[in-house]
Amino acid sequence: MGVFFRFLFDFMSQLFEGIWNIIKGFATGIAKIFDIPAYISVIKDYSGEFGISQWILAIVAIIVVIALMVLIIFLGFLLFKKYFRLRKSLVEQEDMLEEIGKLNQDVLKLTKEKEQLYAMKVSQLGLKPNSETEENVVFDENGNPIGEEGEEVEANPNTDIRFFKLSEIDKQYENYVVENYNNTFTLPELVEHFRNFAASKLGLYYKSEMVRLFVSAIASTRLVILQGISGTGKTSLAYAWGKFLKNDATIASVQPSWRDRTELFGYFNEFTKKFNETEVLKKMYQAGYDDRVYITVLDEMNIARVEYYFAEMLSILEMPSRDEWKIEMVSSSWPTDPKRLVDGKLQIPGNMWYVGTINNDDSTFMVTDKVYDRAMPIDINDKGEVFEPIPMDALDINSTYLEGLFKEAKEKYAISEEIMTKVNEMDDYVIKHFRIAFGNRIVKHMRDFVPVYVACGGKEIDGVDYFIAKKILRKFEQLNLSYIRDEIDGFLKFLDTCFGKENFNECKEYLNRLKKLV
Repeated sequence: MGVFFRFLFDFMSQLFEGIWNIIKGFATGIAKIFDIPAYISVIKDYSGEFGISQWILAIVAIIVVIALMVLIIFLGFLLFKKYFRLRKSLVEQEDMLEEIGKLNQDVLKLTKEKEQLYAMKVSQLGLKPNSETEENVVFDENGNPIGEEGEEVEANPNTDIRFFKLSEIDKQYENYVVENYNNTFTLPELVEHFRNFAASKLGLYYKSEMVRLFVSAIASTRLVILQGISGTGKTSLAYAWGKFLKNDATIASVQPSWRDRTELFGYFNEFTKKFNETEVLKKMYQAGYDDRVYITVLDEMNIARVEYYFAEMLSILEMPSRDEWKIEMVSSSWPTDPKRLVDGKLQIPGNMWYVGTINNDDSTFMVTDKVYDRAMPIDINDKGEVFEPIPMDALDINSTYLEGLFKEAKEKYAISEEIMTKVNEMDDYVIKHFRIAFGNRIVKHMRDFVPVYVACGGKEIDGVDYFIAKKILRKFEQLNLSYIRDEIDGFLKFLDTCFGKENFNECKEYLNRLKKLV
């Protein structure tokens, strides 16, 4: 063992000696740059041999050296100043976010306490929420429900209704027959019809390209993200789409306090034995009876962390079979539960889409890759130009017909083998130079998006360009841009060679914008 320890000492000494030499060498170098006596000594050694012209040149050299010294000191000062300023900003931001988190927790706690106090007060008055005829219930000193004579009272699953709003929808649709609107429009007609409707009826102007992207996004995913600067009409687009379909979009204004899915769908109140149903849950349940297109807008979705309150939905909607699109509302079932709530689980209808709006500013959270990978982002950074529209009315549209058009487009306009070969070459290039891979999920998403984009009147190469820019190149933002600047230049040349100088303008514009951030 003694031999091994000597070996280990000599072996590790080699490493640490090297590290020490690096440190010592750097310090020695700095000391040598600012060794004034050495400079003076050199001047003395040569001063006796200088003529007038040599003295002039020597003075110039001295001035240059002094200037370089001052420049080095100044740059060092700026670097330290920038570092401390950045560090201070990060610390302040972290403290602020922590304080906001604590305040949100306090708000949530107070809200729940208010709910409990409300339930106790209502019970003491002899009433229950959503009921005017049920018997009086009060609570004992421990907060347990008791009857008029002191006996403990429990909820009766056979008579009590805990999903009041959903049960009312059951009654409303008891004899409902799904209506067939006999739609005959094509996807290009749909794009132009909506565009003219929004302009003539709502005063909202959109470019054909924007509507084309929106429809293609709906065809490829259940979550569409409209992002950009404030005031460009992100929420208005989703609102107009609902009006166009004669089925108003449900607007869910996301709050900073949202921490889980209960904020979106509601929760079961153990005190009142009732489920607090949200408007989002109500619409989702109603959609199961209908064949119209339903839209839920998550307005300012990144004002809270999306993966907190929407993560479960993202996972469910990724399931290959719609039979697996089920979300658990309660852990057990009651005989009085709504008809479409089976074993406490609700089937997410196939005619329901979610549209999230994002403002890119300092007041919001960053949207993670998990969300972006499962969504289709669309940038809206400018307002559409005003044009003279053709007056158009809203349409009754069957969701099954619309999805049939999407399916037909995917079969008819499948991405060509030539383009896919070039995309695969680009995938290899990006893996080699940037350590980023597409993944099967993104490739499948592209095969769903691009054909519908083409069917709506766009070009295949432009659809691929837009998709790659928003879904793949976006990942470059996570890299150290200062280190990949040269690699970006090489990638731009690769795109010119592979796809042509006249194509892939969306990707090239995005990459050039990244270079400017360095």
